[in-house]
This record gives sequence, structure tokens and C-alpha cells, in this order.
Amino acid sequence: MADRLALSHAGAFKLTASATPVIPTGQKDHTGISFRHKSNQNPASRLELSLTRLARLSYHGLMKRRLTTKFIEGQKPNPLKRLDFRDELMPGLVLRISTSGTKTFCLHKRINGKMRRLTIGRFPIMSLADARERVRQVLYEIEIGRFEELTGIEVETKPSLGDVIPDYIEKYAKVHNRDWKRKEALLVKFTTLHGKRIDEIKRADVVKACDVIHKTAPTSANRALAHLKHLMGWCVERGMIEANPIAGMKPLSKERSRERVLTNDELGALWTACDAEGYPFGDCMKLLILSGQRRAEVAEIRWSELDLEKRLWTLPSQRAKNGRQHTVPITDAMLEVLRKTPRFFNSDYVFTTIGKSPVSGFGRLKDRLDKALPEGTEPWIIHDLRRTMSTNMAMLGVPQPVTEALLNHKTGVVSGVAAIYNVYSYADEKREALGSWSQHVMKLAQRHDEEIAPARRQSI
Repeated sequence: MADRLALSHAGAFKLTASATPVIPTGQKDHTGISFRHKSNQNPASRLELSLTRLARLSYHGLMKRRLTTKFIEGQKPNPLKRLDFRDELMPGLVLRISTSGTKTFCLHKRINGKMRRLTIGRFPIMSLADARERVRQVLYEIEIGRFEELTGIEVETKPSLGDVIPDYIEKYAKVHNRDWKRKEALLVKFTTLHGKRIDEIKRADVVKACDVIHKTAPTSANRALAHLKHLMGWCVERGMIEANPIAGMKPLSKERSRERVLTNDELGALWTACDAEGYPFGDCMKLLILSGQRRAEVAEIRWSELDLEKRLWTLPSQRAKNGRQHTVPITDAMLEVLRKTPRFFNSDYVFTTIGKSPVSGFGRLKDRLDKALPEGTEPWIIHDLRRTMSTNMAMLGVPQPVTEALLNHKTGVVSGVAAIYNVYSYADEKREALGSWSQHVMKLAQRHDEEIAPARRQSI
């Protein structure tokens, strides 16, 4: 009577008896390992096995003794726990006795770097001598690299985090997130986890990886954790893992709202540095200062969004962070910057180096600008320019709702009929407010130039 592999209700393969071999198909058990039959194999010549991956298998922790038929027959089940006995004679052979009394021969063996448990057969249907011989055959086939070929069992492991990240970025982030490049950059920071299988990543692993990131970039660690949480949830939805191991995990540190506002001297020096930088980065930074809009919104600005005659920039909802269309008045200072900007043939990007994509590499630009600012300047980031404009507008007497509307903050956006009304009711106020801010910036730039002019003449 030939042995065969049959799929149990629990989803694992078990050894049964049959006159006709039964070939397993592409079923998966809870371990995530696939069993597939290679059709070109002769079923009668294949080793019939069941393979299971153990989450925490410790082969050396099992009870060890030389197994005998008499010993196996005399063993009684423990109703509280299953019993495992490691055979001293045949390496890897283990007798498992379940709480119900079922006695099963298994092979514990490291395959492809992971400890596996292969079900050999049940006692007494399979004798101890046959079990040892079967284990010897399997060990030989593993040693010569023909285990999968002769058994028809393929170990199909889950992808690593390093494999999943590009797939997640391509299939989800690029479709749903405008700032997918930032998301990708933060996920890449989990370098210690990239080689780990996605279903083997534990919360403790993520905590250690976040601790490493947190040492140099606390805020980035929080953002990276948030993105990894979403990636893990995406993996659950796609059936790669059963549960998100870091669901509910809290940020490593509490973030404090930034309060950095550039001083008048710093603003004047920054404008002069942008003059020296020129197109495209210098002009892009000037428009950032004058408009108060977000870096990506300005860096990726299109000519098709600009109406220079009506002096209006319409930011489409697809590019706005809050998903709402936004209009920005174009002041005299902004218009001067835009009119001096060269246009690339067949390109809609205002700030570009090759015409096919907007400018990037603001980190290197920031380094250059820092060197041009006064000695002792406190650390700042480009996003602080929005807060700087907002703070100065308050000092210039601009009402808070107008400032919020200019910055396109959610608190400054209303819905329904009121939203339509506000587009027109704030249009004049926004233009006047932005005009006052532009004049303030130009005065600071002029004053800075006048202050450094004598120093320039002395150095000549």
C-alpha cells in the first residue's frame, strides 16, 4: 500500500494510506509555506512528506534518548502538554506525542537557513526502522540539493521587507500619496530589517530599528514608524501576513510644534543668498518666501497654473496638501521673479534643470544657503518660511482668517456655499496682505544690500 499526502481540515499535510497516490496542489497552511507538486515527477518515486515551519523551534531543547519500539509503545500521553523525544541514533528524528495520544515521527532540520519540522509518518502505521530510513533519505536529498526535486515539496518563503517596500511604493504610494518619495526615503531607513522576512518581523525588531533612527533624527523616527505601520497594514490586506505586528505602537517621542521664525536680518541675508544662487533654486526660494506656500507646491509649479495677466496662481486640488484647489495672488515682486525665469521648450515646469521634472535636491541647496547666513544663525528648515510669513503678517495687521486662507490651512477652509463665498470675499484681502508682505521682504533685502555694500567696497 503506497503512502500519500492528504490535506487535513487544519490546512497541514498528513500521511495516510492509499492504493493510488494523491498529489498535493498549491495549498497554504498557517505557516505561510506553499506545497506544490511538480507535474514532471513520478509520484511513486517521490518522498512523501509534510513540511511545517516552526515560529520558535528549539531542537536542542527536546528530551533526548535512543528510541526503541518498546519505549514508543509504552509512552502515555500527557493531557496537559505534548511530548517530544529526540532520537540519539538518527540525527533530527523526533517522536511527538500529542495530548490525545497520537504518536508522530518528525524530522527537525534547518532548510534554507530556517528550522523546519517535516512530518514523516505516524506510529505504528510507520515503524521506527522505516522512520529512520525515511529520515536518512531526506537528509541525503537535502545534502545534495535535490530535496524539492524528489519530494515535490517546494518551500516558498515570504518576501523580505526590502522586497516589499518597492512593491508598496509602486502599487500604493505612487497612486495615493503625492509625497511618495518622502515616504520611500523614510522606509529605507529601516536598513536592519530589509533582509528580514515580512512575516518574521516582530514588534521588538521594529523598536530596535526605530531606536537607531531616533538617535539622530527623532522626528524622522516617528514619521518612519507611521509609514511602516501603514505598509504592514497593506501587507495584511494583501494576505502577506496575518496581523500587523506594530498596530497600536506609539511614537518614540512626543513632538513639539516648531516655533522657529527667521529674523529680519536673516530674511534679508537669505534673499541676497538666493540672488547669488540664481535660477532655478534661488528663484524657487524667492517664490517660496514671497508666496508662503509649501515647498513641493512651489518647486513643482507649472506654467499652466499661472495667469500672469490676471496675476493669479491656481494650485489644483491634486497638488494641494489638503486636496482643495487654492488661489494665490501674484504680487509685483513675484511677477518680477517669474518674468525673469527662462522657459524650457515643451516643458510646463517653471523650476527645472532638464525640462522633464521639477527641481529636487533641496538638502544641498539648504547647506549652501546656511553658509551665506549670518554667523550664529539658529538652525532652521525651509518650512519655517511659512511660519515666518504668518508671524510677520500678524505684525503687519493682517487678520488671522486671511492669513490662514493664504496658507491654505484646513482651519482657513470652509465647505459648501460658504466656501464659494470665501473665494471671492477674501480675494482682495489676500492680494492686499500678500502685497504688504512682499514689500516688507523687499525692504529687508534692500537694507541688507546697503549694509553689506560698504564691506564689499572695503574688500576690493
